[in-house]
Amino acid sequence: MWKKWKESEFYQKLKQVRVNRAVYMTAIIILLSFSVILAVTVATNRANKKGDDTLPTPDISDTVPEAPSDTTPDGGNDSEPTIKDTVPELCLPVSTGVLSKRHSVDAQVFSPTMNDYRVHLGVDISTEASAPVSAVADGTVAQLWEDPMMGWCLAIDHAGDSVSVYKNLAADFAEGIAVGESVKAGQIIGHVGDTAMMEIAEEPHLHLELTVGGIQVDPMEYFSESVKTALTEDSIYESENGK
Repeated sequence: MWKKWKESEFYQKLKQVRVNRAVYMTAIIILLSFSVILAVTVATNRANKKGDDTLPTPDISDTVPEAPSDTTPDGGNDSEPTIKDTVPELCLPVSTGVLSKRHSVDAQVFSPTMNDYRVHLGVDISTEASAPVSAVADGTVAQLWEDPMMGWCLAIDHAGDSVSVYKNLAADFAEGIAVGESVKAGQIIGHVGDTAMMEIAEEPHLHLELTVGGIQVDPMEYFSESVKTALTEDSIYESENGK
């Protein structure tokens, strides 16, 4: 009898109703859970937004560093160069002479010795052979060396991160001249020679170079106007040689 009951049409319909009810209940529970989660999320976002709107404005004065002062405690200005930071005005490295070749790094000049055109990193001052060569400013002897092409050379450190370089010198430097020794402007450091193989075909001269901050510059820019005039007037050198 029980078997017939389970196989009856009424039982089957009742069973189907129970299954459908379970499905509906599951769907309703899922929808209710999703609604609760959505409502909680919206409420949380609104609370966070409201909290952001009420946050105090940060005091940027506590985070921005003060600009460095350009003045010293005594009211001076640190940006103004001191004597040690200034390139000195140069004096004549030879007592008599004439500018025979200018500084030229942009345009090449003709080299009689090499029979070609090339840049010229210094200035050539024509003078008598063995003429005394003087330091162009106060400083310290930095280097003494023999260059294969420019002969005997001497470098002196000066203020303002400047270095004067003397080339084509005679082999014998002046007495007391050595690396580390201090020299004064006008002090004799050596003599004009003929040791520069690259310029051997030219008349006796001093090859003078100048660097500032490690960069080659034109020494003529650091001479006084009177020195420039003296170096560019041929009559000075000619009169000394009886011409």
